[in-house]
Amino acid sequence: MAVFLTDAWFEQVAQLGNEAGELNLPPALADMVINLKVSDAEQDIEASFSDGLLHQGLNDNATTTLLLDRDTLQSIITDFDMNEIMGAFMGGKIRVEGDMSQLMALQTARPSTEQKELFKKIKSMTTMA
Repeated sequence: MAVFLTDAWFEQVAQLGNEAGELNLPPALADMVINLKVSDAEQDIEASFSDGLLHQGLNDNATTTLLLDRDTLQSIITDFDMNEIMGAFMGGKIRVEGDMSQLMALQTARPSTEQKELFKKIKSMTTMA
């Protein structure tokens, strides 16, 4: 098990992603490139979402950046509950910089079966600090 958002966690996520192969993502998720700036009590973490996976570091191709805290991001990654995500956004837990059109496309996007299976594996190997 690896602690969420640590170097070891990102390495394991990348490995699981490689092992998963084709995720058969819907177009809204396949084309999405979003940067994440995650606030944490100990340090701020920069990550990006692309190819259906969370990656360490920012992506130069992203036109949207989400600013959120560690707990909100973990909830999004492990539950992918659109109602919860919208509630966090409306409650100010998620702030957006840049192009919001990618986020609007997410309202109807649903993860593929392959991506759901990958997220289950990521969830099972993740611990909170």
